[in-house]
Amino acid sequence: MKLFNLCAAALFTLLPAVHAAEQGSEATEQAHDTHAQTTSAMSEGEIRKIDRETGKITIKHGPLENLRMPGMTMVFRLAEPGMMEGIKEGDRIRFVAEKREGVYTVTRLEIF
Repeated sequence: MKLFNLCAAALFTLLPAVHAAEQGSEATEQAHDTHAQTTSAMSEGEIRKIDRETGKITIKHGPLENLRMPGMTMVFRLAEPGMMEGIKEGDRIRFVAEKREGVYTVTRLEIF
């Protein structure tokens, strides 16, 4: 009986430490993901559609390494309304996309 009580006490003593270690690991992963998104190289793509009313564009793009995403065609929000100026459907672009508040957002864009 004493051995059981001793083991139970040891187990309950260690549980908070295990929980804290798990919390730290999740925070480290989130910080790493955020850092990877902000320090990424530009990806290439082609503008397929522009919706000036909503500030969104559809891009057919290659892999987005910082988001661990394969090439595909998808809709992005533009970070700044001024990014709409000078672009048109069919333009080949280089861009950086990040996930901001759950929405894929183009934060940098240049035509080439």
